[in-house]
Amino acid sequence: MSDHPDPERLRALEERLERLKGQDDEKPHTEEHYSMAQHAWRMVIELVAGLGIGFFIGLGLDALFGTKPWLMVIFTVLGFIAGVKTMIRSAQEMQRDAMAAQAAQDDERE
Repeated sequence: MSDHPDPERLRALEERLERLKGQDDEKPHTEEHYSMAQHAWRMVIELVAGLGIGFFIGLGLDALFGTKPWLMVIFTVLGFIAGVKTMIRSAQEMQRDAMAAQAAQDDERE
């Protein structure tokens, strides 16, 4: 074995390191993971908020009119429906944003 490094191998290694460094410009996997977790929590909170608001409105109206538990059940179901509709709207918004970002990346590459 020689004590001197092979210049061809060193050059190939440097080129490979430069290519790998160029890939650092992309968003790291952990940032994408946290972004998706934030979107998931947003959707869960929207659903729970719809349920809670519907439940408490129904509970209040039941106490006011003395119709326990009918209005509570009806408004809880309506709150659930409103929460699901809000989740769907949020998912569509996120999808539009993702598609716009993808289109921007495709334009930059061309």
